[in-house]
Amino acid sequence: MGDEDAQTAGRQQWLGPEEFQHVYGPQRSWTPAEVRDLLDGVGVPWWVAGGWAVEAFTGVARHHEDIDVSVLRRDTGAIRAHLERDWHLWSAGDSGLLHLPPGRAVPGDSGQIWVRAHALAPWRGEILLNPDVDGRWQFKRDPSLVLPLDDATWERDGVRYLRPELVLAHKAAAPRPKDDADLEAALPLLGAPELALLRRVVDALPHGHPWQARLAEA
Repeated sequence: MGDEDAQTAGRQQWLGPEEFQHVYGPQRSWTPAEVRDLLDGVGVPWWVAGGWAVEAFTGVARHHEDIDVSVLRRDTGAIRAHLERDWHLWSAGDSGLLHLPPGRAVPGDSGQIWVRAHALAPWRGEILLNPDVDGRWQFKRDPSLVLPLDDATWERDGVRYLRPELVLAHKAAAPRPKDDADLEAALPLLGAPELALLRRVVDALPHGHPWQARLAEA
């Protein structure tokens, strides 16, 4: 559904909005404020990633097809317990979509939990299951990149967001036009440490990646 999707059900991450709807059904994304109210009292850390996080940081409005809400994978049980009374939860991973009624284990290859009210309702959001090291945020594409959760996220209006350079680090693997736009919106606002982190991630990608030259100019 969003910027950090696994290869769910084959090639879900490459589907455009209309094709996605034909295959999986409609989406009607929560807003960050709605997620804040929904997860009030959940008792474990959570944060918003993806395009909403870039918009919150830059102030540059953009279209949102979905919302990426992240938790530490070890807190999956707490999130499920908080949501499953009122929502239908589905595991999304390399092996496809699997309904998660209460008591069914989340498959090991699951990277996300999709949320909707029932089978005829639109998908409202996805919960990204982020790896961690002793409660610290870990970058799933480079396990050596580990940060305290307070350093990996920031807060506005009661919502914690993933830092923009970390959002862009996820987007860099296969940037789309909207990801290029997010890069351009965020670049003037990033400091030297944030730029250095993003360069580290992008420089590890194959030579000739389009963001390498752009970051070299920044």
